[in-house]
Amino acid sequence: MKDGVDQHVDRWASFWKDEPAFAPEVEGALTRMKHIQRWIDRADLEIFTDGFTVQDYKTLHVLMVQPWPTEATPAQLAEAAKVTRAAMTSRLDRLDEAGLITREVDGADRRRVIVRPTKAGREMWNRYIFKGMAVDQRALSALSHDELVQLNGLLRKVLLALEE
Repeated sequence: MKDGVDQHVDRWASFWKDEPAFAPEVEGALTRMKHIQRWIDRADLEIFTDGFTVQDYKTLHVLMVQPWPTEATPAQLAEAAKVTRAAMTSRLDRLDEAGLITREVDGADRRRVIVRPTKAGREMWNRYIFKGMAVDQRALSALSHDELVQLNGLLRKVLLALEE
């Protein structure tokens, strides 16, 4: 059974038939991973319909799951979220205005600001975490448990090689 990526790879293969650098299996795998991620990103956007954005969620998420116990500095959050400090400040302003986080000056070092989720922030994160999990599970529902274990092993192998 062929999918749209097979057609893409076939077109490229006919164009690059004499080019040894073209690897159809690599092109197919990477293109499929990109398509899957785009599908997940679009499905995630559909979850957020009440003014609470995917960026709001991702910011609360990183605050809730990052290495520090539900408190961090804006710089730590920016690093964990892989966004600029300016972008994180903007995100935190929005969450602060909505009453989902607090920002307090660190008593031990007045130059530091500590960000913590409020009760409402925790509730909002809890409200959306399971919706996101459902999207992720739907995206990979075509695979059996054993196939997911195998896929994880293969992707782990690739990631470890890239991290060397």
